[in-house]
Amino acid sequence: MVNLELYRVFYTVAKCGSLTKAAEELYISQPAVSQSIKQLENQLGMSLFNRTHRGMELSAQGGQQIFRSVEEALMLLDDAENVLMELKNTATGTIRIGASDTIFEYFLSDKIVAFHEKYPAVKFELLSDVTPVTIEQLKTNKCDIAFLNLPIEEDPELILKGNVMYLNDIFIANEKYGELREKQIPLSKLSEYPLILLDSNTVARRAVTNYFNTLGLSLKPDIEVSSWDLMKRLSAKGMGIGCIPREYAKRALYDRKEVFEVKTDPSLPVRSVGMALPKNVPVTFALRKFMELFDM
Repeated sequence: MVNLELYRVFYTVAKCGSLTKAAEELYISQPAVSQSIKQLENQLGMSLFNRTHRGMELSAQGGQQIFRSVEEALMLLDDAENVLMELKNTATGTIRIGASDTIFEYFLSDKIVAFHEKYPAVKFELLSDVTPVTIEQLKTNKCDIAFLNLPIEEDPELILKGNVMYLNDIFIANEKYGELREKQIPLSKLSEYPLILLDSNTVARRAVTNYFNTLGLSLKPDIEVSSWDLMKRLSAKGMGIGCIPREYAKRALYDRKEVFEVKTDPSLPVRSVGMALPKNVPVTFALRKFMELFDM
């Protein structure tokens, strides 16, 4: 089969009527244009041009016979390329996002609304689950982008784009433990009080547990919960002292004032939420624009 680029050179020479002008339009050398024409003529077994003092003219029994067909074929190919370019540069399609309920509620919801207002043709599929499940969904092409509680183990199948939100873990309690208000207590003293913590299989719980271990302390919760909302409700009812990111407890702390922050020495280390993508998967125009909301 003849190389398509040879036909493109043929068409350009026919339009320009000159090897020199065709070379300028194609951004290649004149000898390269001449060689392409000779190669095409050899493969087709006929002369396509008459070389005259005025330039290059299509031959009656060769070039003129195929010119219109080549022109139509190249136009169809250009149309196809334009369609693909439009898809690459237009925010359409669906963005599948994986994250936890809390990340969706406290971090992503406003971003998604703002993006939808700017690009209403883009649809969203929101996949809510804990970080380990979200990672698996990302690796099995069930979501396009994920927002994960960090730290996570390095994974060669993922690209971690960095921190998009910082989380400051704190302890909260209601007035049943009012003696702890306005004080800074040693972390070790928390063992004297009932603790409410997330399930042990969550990234947030492991991060707190590991930090306590580095200090030679152990965490023995009286209650384990599966959601931050349940932890806030139980803490507000005096069931114990909860451990939650301040960013997720602002309403309970400052608006409703159902709980107060129990300040500790030392305070818990800052964690973060990271953005992750599957490796070796093309990023669509819509997804690229969505990622720009996070100033990455």
